Amino acid sequence: MKNILSAICFVSAAAITASAAELSALPDGAVSGVAVEKSESQLLVKFTVHPEAFPKMSNREVWLVPYIEGDGHQLRLDSVLVAGRTRYIQHERGNNRLSENTVLLRSGSKETYEYQLTVPYSDWMEYSSLGMEGRVIGCAGCGIMPLLTFADLEPIARMDYRDMTIVPTMVYVSPEREIIKTRDVSKESYIDFPVNKTEIFPDYRRNPQELEAIRHTIDEMQSDEDITINSVTFTGYASPEGPYTLNERLAKGRTEALIDYVTRYFDFPRKALEYSWVAEDWAGLEERVKGMDDLRDKEALLQLIADDSFEPDVKDQRLKKEFPDDYYILLTKVYPALRHTVYKVNYTVKNFTDIQKIAVLLQTAPQKLSLDEIYLYAQSLDKDSKEFRDVMEIAVRMFPDDEVANLNAAATAVSNGDYAAARRYLAKSGNRPEATYTEAAIAVLNEDYATARTLLNQASAAGLKEATDLLNDLSSLGLVD
Repeated sequence: MKNILSAICFVSAAAITASAAELSALPDGAVSGVAVEKSESQLLVKFTVHPEAFPKMSNREVWLVPYIEGDGHQLRLDSVLVAGRTRYIQHERGNNRLSENTVLLRSGSKETYEYQLTVPYSDWMEYSSLGMEGRVIGCAGCGIMPLLTFADLEPIARMDYRDMTIVPTMVYVSPEREIIKTRDVSKESYIDFPVNKTEIFPDYRRNPQELEAIRHTIDEMQSDEDITINSVTFTGYASPEGPYTLNERLAKGRTEALIDYVTRYFDFPRKALEYSWVAEDWAGLEERVKGMDDLRDKEALLQLIADDSFEPDVKDQRLKKEFPDDYYILLTKVYPALRHTVYKVNYTVKNFTDIQKIAVLLQTAPQKLSLDEIYLYAQSLDKDSKEFRDVMEIAVRMFPDDEVANLNAAATAVSNGDYAAARRYLAKSGNRPEATYTEAAIAVLNEDYATARTLLNQASAAGLKEATDLLNDLSSLGLVD
């Protein structure tokens, strides 16, 4: 199949400084219909010469020397000579020997000449241009025969036979600004209490480590100048064995004991400390049983645990009676872990606008940043750089369910050629036109132009300019209709 370069109008040469004004440049309309066609191994150069456009000056002749130039190479093609009456007759009589590859035309003639020349194609011609050198010989009313050339013309045609690939411009969305940045950090603590006791003994069993962990968490946040603690909430849980009323007393009393312990170490307003309790952690039991493989009657256990039609004490008795072996495993391996406290610190982080500060936090404490702050820093980076891609990955890791974070991560994944990751992110990007466009970009890069056209039409109809532009690019290459 031939690659055809559309005809391009000939560009006239700039005026030549000479003693005779008439010896300036090629006249307008001297050459038209310029085209270059490429086949497997050849180039066909075509243009039309209009001798009528040349002045009828008897002793003047104009040489047209087309050439192909590119990548440091130049190939001069067969010449065309347009001569006035006297010089035309002299050439016809053989007084001036011409090369057999030179075409002789008479200026002023109404008969046009269709120039066609085939040359072997070389790799350097892949990105090249067709130029025209002009030489004017002769002048009117003088005995001198000057030679004037007007080379270095603008190319009359450009050839680009490189593989034509479309690389879609990826679209990124700016997140909405998060004015007040409120965050939560949740952790679990396993304070040991003597049987049926609610008093905390700091040196009892593993309590030194557990209490130190709570103090460290709160200390670290209180000393951080970027953070203001709003509240600390404690939720205490007891395990399901034994009477429900006892378990409720233990869960409540042990949680209150932990609150009292914290207030002795930290100057918190009492209203900033909140607490609640769960008398028996059946939900936790169910979750842990699901992950166990050493239970004989696992499915029957799960069915009974999830059955809320029984009172808690009845359910506990049935577990003990109907599944004695499994119940023993629960008592020894599971129930101790159900006696725990979840504490949650709610806090506010200051806003950041300094790019360097944000860059540091991205590496040290990304949880302090809002999505818009991360994107603010990303805008300072080259979108084709690895650093930009890394920042987009951090953003979606910190905000895994945010549509904008997923959309921007998808765009970055497409740029990186990771279409599988891009599709995973797009599944959480919502129905934005930018998401549709990104899906279309994947289709384009996979050369699925039918799908791309459908998606781009949708995004374009939604007002996304980039979709319209990409459609036009694909249409100009004949990839979509």
